[in-house]
Parts: sequence; C-alpha cells; structure tokens
Amino acid sequence: MEKPVSKRILFEDNHLIVVNKLAGELVQGDFTGDKPLLEKVREYIKEKYNKPGNVFTGLVHRLDRPTSGIVVFAKTSKALTRMNAIFEKREVEKIYWAIVKGFPPKEADHLEHFLKKNEKKNKSEYFFKPIKGGKRAALNYQVVKKLEQYSVLEIRLETGRHHQIRVQLSAIGCPIKGDLKYGFSRSNKDASVCLHAKKVIFDHPVSGESLTFEAPLPTGENIWKFV
Repeated sequence: MEKPVSKRILFEDNHLIVVNKLAGELVQGDFTGDKPLLEKVREYIKEKYNKPGNVFTGLVHRLDRPTSGIVVFAKTSKALTRMNAIFEKREVEKIYWAIVKGFPPKEADHLEHFLKKNEKKNKSEYFFKPIKGGKRAALNYQVVKKLEQYSVLEIRLETGRHHQIRVQLSAIGCPIKGDLKYGFSRSNKDASVCLHAKKVIFDHPVSGESLTFEAPLPTGENIWKFV
C-alpha cells in the first residue's frame, strides 16, 4: 500500500513543503489520469488546515516518474516566485544516488555532453560536440560503493537537462538499473529506475536560512537494501 504524503514530509513551514516522492509516482498530471504528487500535496494541506476552496500549491521542480526522492513545493505565490529564481540561477545543490550496471571507467569523474531532446520519443540523445538544438550537460560523479555487478554512484548536477543523469551515465556504459529507455537490459519489478534524489541544499526563500534536506533511500526495489 502506498505511503501517504503525511508520512513522507521532510520539511514544512508556512512557505514550503518538501516531500519524498515514491518511484513510479507522477509529480504533475499527464495523459494517464493517475493522481500526481502535486494533487496529493494539495489534498494534504486542505485537510490538515481545513482550508475551503482551492489551495495554492506551487511546483518548483520535477522528477521523472520512475525516479524517487526530494521534491520541493511552495505554499505561497511569493515563495514560488523566489524558489523559481533560486532554481533558475542554480543557487541550489542537488545530489542524487544511482545504482548502475558494472563499474565506471573512473572512481570519480566530470562528465560533459551535449544533449538533444527527441520530443516524439520523450528521450534525450548525447553528443560529444556542440550540435544544433543541443544543450550542454555537465555533472560530477563518484563511486560510493561497489556491489557484485553494480556500482552505487553519488552524482552532483551542474546543469539540469531532460533525463540528464540517465543519458550521461548510459553514455559511459553504465546505464541505471531498470532504465530500459537508456540501455539497461531489463526493467525493475516495480517499474522504477534506481535513481534517487537524495539531498537538496538551498537558502530559504523568505528567511534566507540555509536548508539541507535528505530523503531516505527507497524500499521498493530490493537492491537498495544492499547500499
């Protein structure tokens, strides 16, 4: 049974609410009609504070559906405007953990590619040189643990591109476990990919206080228990 939003809140005040997203959970509504996390958060706020009518809940950023981890929402339009600016200026540090096939060529490395999104396939392609319509993508990774057939990587993003971590790790021969779209051989039983938004650091949009949030690793895909 799905864990309710009330049990997955990492932080809440008058301006923000930070939630640990489940793998397979939509952040925002789409053609499937499945209830997204955004709507669940609205319902939680409405019920908790007994608010009539529409409840303002602003989505600051997104995670891919098969990915788990931290998602930040704004509870006021003022906080949303300021959080949008923080994310656009990249005044936020986002740290992910991934379980990937095999072992990367280096224990730690800086990866840089140019990514071009294919809208029809909802997929990004990587190139080693600038290309028309391509956007620079950069990240740093380091190996934090080695399993029998897999590596656990910590990834720090420098840019935020469509499917960036998934495509860049695939480019070095280390697709994320369960990620059929980017070269892994089979899906996970729960349809997740083993990519988790583990930590986010930014300054509070109103108080200016430095905030650090960390989401516990998923329990759905069994391999996480070995990490």
